[in-house]
Amino acid sequence: MTASITYQGNLRCEAVHLQSSSTIETDAPTDNRGKGERFSPTDLLCVSLATCVITTMGIKAADMNVDLAHSKADVQKHMASDPRRVARIEITVSLPGNINEKERLILERTGNNCPVAKSIHPDIELVLKYHWNR
Repeated sequence: MTASITYQGNLRCEAVHLQSSSTIETDAPTDNRGKGERFSPTDLLCVSLATCVITTMGIKAADMNVDLAHSKADVQKHMASDPRRVARIEITVSLPGNINEKERLILERTGNNCPVAKSIHPDIELVLKYHWNR
């Protein structure tokens, strides 16, 4: 088992990662009866994608002897209704500018093919942009 989730009431949950005991709390967003005081479940979907992109790039970069430390990913979620769902996820990854074109291509391909990207429903539009000038 990966995690144990407890519904706290008032549209809030606490998830405990069983291996590390770290916790994440979620809250419903303000546009869906929540307080918006924590990440929403759909926020976490988008954050999972962004962290997976940059993590898998980091793994590949380490294999290539390339340092991506302090790179950054910004994520924007776009919701749709009827049914309510994530319709589009935009991610902008800012990376060091001192990486050659071949390495950039390899790293971008790695990010585009991370496990979360390959697990997201094809109806969700994914927009991944890479900026190599941090």
